[in-house]
Amino acid sequence: MRFLFHYPEAHGPDGDLLDAGPLTEVARAAEEFGFSGLSFSEHPSPGARWLNHGGHQTLDPFVALSHAAAVTSRLRLLTYLAVAPYRNPLLLAKQAATLDRLSGGRLVLGLGAGYLKGEFHALGVDFDERNALFDEVLDVLPLHWSGEPFSYEGRHFNVREAQALPRPAQQPIPVWIGGNSRLSRRRAAERAQGWMPMSGGAELSATARTPTLGPLSELAGAIGEVRDAMAAAGRGDSVDVLHSYRDDGLTEPALDADRHREAFAALEKAGVTWVAVSCQHESAAATLEFLEAFGTTYAG
Repeated sequence: MRFLFHYPEAHGPDGDLLDAGPLTEVARAAEEFGFSGLSFSEHPSPGARWLNHGGHQTLDPFVALSHAAAVTSRLRLLTYLAVAPYRNPLLLAKQAATLDRLSGGRLVLGLGAGYLKGEFHALGVDFDERNALFDEVLDVLPLHWSGEPFSYEGRHFNVREAQALPRPAQQPIPVWIGGNSRLSRRRAAERAQGWMPMSGGAELSATARTPTLGPLSELAGAIGEVRDAMAAAGRGDSVDVLHSYRDDGLTEPALDADRHREAFAALEKAGVTWVAVSCQHESAAATLEFLEAFGTTYAG
């Protein structure tokens, strides 16, 4: 099992996302203390009402991860997650290929369908088309990354004998699909290399428009279904699964370490391969202290 640090999100309109610490220092500390990855989410145009009711600020994940790539050498770089329908598939593919090439093959492209209607409207994207647009993205990514000429007719674009170079360092860049729905699981099984089930309870699931996953046994069963579907599609049954671990006790990671280790062991037995953790600290010193304490206790 590997651990990933999700850069702390600033909830609400007050404060600044980077109050949690300069990205250079945070990325280097995550790598130094044994984390295997770093991630950022995205909301390019969140509504003020959503922010005032607990929504979170974000950086642009591709720009932020590019910065992190430049100051580290080992960390995997995950978009957790990028909203696939927001972008023309060619632009998304080029962004991903560029970051992967410049980072030496460290990108993991985490994608989701999105859920904030107001943000779709602000970006001029039809909310009701989001699943169809998502599938177009999954069609185009491997064609673009192949480096070979390709054509593709989408709902709002038409590619004729395009050839995208340079190719990314990885063939393919791993794609992880976020969401708990059967459609999300099917996409992960048939068209991706990983699945990112959403944890966080019924309220978060309702906001994100995805079904709630219940106890660990339900998660284990869903992971088994994804693996079975991969095998049925002739893709083997090896799938990365990222679980976001939330526990009030993690404010002091070294305390109650045996209980956390038991929880991590249970997640690994259920089929989880990556665990994402974060913190809600509002100072660089506190964030760096968390990274050192968690990393040396669990990841080192």
